[in-house]
Amino acid sequence: MFKSIFQKLLAAFAFILFVGFSITGVMMYFFLTDYMLEEKDGLMQKSGVYVKRSFEKNVDNIDNPLFMSAFTDLLRIFENEQIYIWIIDINGQVRITKDLWVRQGIPLEILEKMRNEGGNYFLPDKRQYEKVMQATDATIREEGYFYGLFELTGMPWLTIQIPLIYNDKTIGAVYLNTPIPEVQRARAMVLKFFLLSTGISTIISIILVYFFSRKLSRPIKQITDVAWQIADGDFSKRINTISKDEIGDLADSFNRMVLELKNLEEMRRGFIANVSHELKTPMTSIKGFVEGILDGTIPAAKHEKYLSIVRDETTRLTRLVNDLLHLARMESGDVKLEYKNFEINELIRICIIKLEAMIIKKNIEIEANFCAEKTFVRADSDAVERVLLNLLHNAAKFTPEKGKIRISTEEQDNLIRISVEDNGVGISTDEINRIWERFYKADKSRGKDTSGTGLGLAIIKNLINELNQEIWVESSRDRGTKFTFTLSKALIH
Repeated sequence: MFKSIFQKLLAAFAFILFVGFSITGVMMYFFLTDYMLEEKDGLMQKSGVYVKRSFEKNVDNIDNPLFMSAFTDLLRIFENEQIYIWIIDINGQVRITKDLWVRQGIPLEILEKMRNEGGNYFLPDKRQYEKVMQATDATIREEGYFYGLFELTGMPWLTIQIPLIYNDKTIGAVYLNTPIPEVQRARAMVLKFFLLSTGISTIISIILVYFFSRKLSRPIKQITDVAWQIADGDFSKRINTISKDEIGDLADSFNRMVLELKNLEEMRRGFIANVSHELKTPMTSIKGFVEGILDGTIPAAKHEKYLSIVRDETTRLTRLVNDLLHLARMESGDVKLEYKNFEINELIRICIIKLEAMIIKKNIEIEANFCAEKTFVRADSDAVERVLLNLLHNAAKFTPEKGKIRISTEEQDNLIRISVEDNGVGISTDEINRIWERFYKADKSRGKDTSGTGLGLAIIKNLINELNQEIWVESSRDRGTKFTFTLSKALIH
């Protein structure tokens, strides 16, 4: 039914408003009557006590016209509250004048029911006054038709009975009566205003929720539309963020994701192109040389030379595949590092010995500057050895004849810095940030060597990241290159 977020939000807010107001209305309906009755009861009891005290102080003057006039004025105070006050003696007779009785506006059907043959007014049922006459200081509260007295009115009444005490004897009682529908009318009026205010509030709230929902759902819809366009391969689309809330953060994150996807797609395409190129070149060479040998184009005297080339290209292919597999295992988290303490200076010496033939061939000078005779680090020794071999191999490859390679260690806080520096051709500033990419070769001069796979520095970067360490490069054209990486210092050795 509700397909869009906007419709769902609008419906949800409207439903919440409806439920909230309904619960409030139901609670008011059930509890307002009791509340109003309690308020009315409190007012009547307070008024009754006031009348009781006034009457008890002047009980000797009850037949005095001046007192009755004053008492009449007192009762007029309660006329607007629709509280009917009676003074009843111990026999149930009403002890106020008929004029005062009529002036209070008591319904005629009640008066007729209370008037006897002599024209006086009595409570017709003893149950209507026996309890209060037996009470000493208790207030009696009755709700309903008061033993049939108010039955002809067709409505229940609230009656408060307060005994009148004189010389420690009950001489009568003050009766305060009010029809309960008066309380219900007050409740209805309150509910009427509540419903009116609820209707106005609901309309205004729905209007506000409408605009709020539109504002909230618009960027989400925009994100959805852009996501479909990106799924079709268009990475140029972006979300225009205006708000600074969670939706704005979502839009910013989405834009960053699109940029990363674009870079990833470019990297994927470049990776496929590079792998294709790196595989195609040696395979083409191998195929050409083998076909030349088989069809006799290459004479037998040169077979050994060209088979050596085929062997070298095969070795290069094997190294390329192995590097790709190793890089894939690292990126998928399949490579498990084994941390242990070992002496880094000794590992550097071993790596130099492994590259001895290449170093001697180019007559390269090796300069080692160690911060201590023995320096222990904590890492995976095989991973560190691979990093050192790659860095030393690259340094030897791009260092000219009779050049120099400097290897140094430096202690800083709880880290050991290892640097490998050459005085070769160097790397330009524009290309230095791309050397960690797969198959990237900084320039033509560094790309003359065809023995490399272009994956060495990418593998180094991944290994250092796996070790939770850092690696960086400093280089400039024709001034050499310096790679530096960190390792954790071993605390116990």
